[in-house]
Amino acid sequence: MARVVHFDIEADDPERAISFYSEVFGWEFEKWDGPMDYWLVMTGDPDTPGIDGGLAVRSGPTPDDDTPASTYTCTIDVDDVDDVVQSVTEHGGRVADDVQTIPGVGRLAYCFDTEGNRFGVMESDETAA
Repeated sequence: MARVVHFDIEADDPERAISFYSEVFGWEFEKWDGPMDYWLVMTGDPDTPGIDGGLAVRSGPTPDDDTPASTYTCTIDVDDVDDVVQSVTEHGGRVADDVQTIPGVGRLAYCFDTEGNRFGVMESDETAA
């Protein structure tokens, strides 16, 4: 089986995106010492399930509501979807859809970051109905 091992976020304003993800999710960023502007993204304890990624300056047009996503949409495990949705809007992001309940799985919301990138947040709850 092929497993996702890394993700990339593109940003028009990397510092703004770094601030957004640091404030909303507590992610840590480290500037890469390579030939291009790139930041390594640490999303949590390396001994727990999950992946880390990177952030780069956007290489194409900024996505909008009328343009379908042309990338993978990553979903982030959170303790409380409502708290995260509120934090997203407080830090310059926006909510794409109402929070939805997926029976037997949990609660899910899709949002946009400050750069127009779509992502999901999932509060796991096997008792959700």
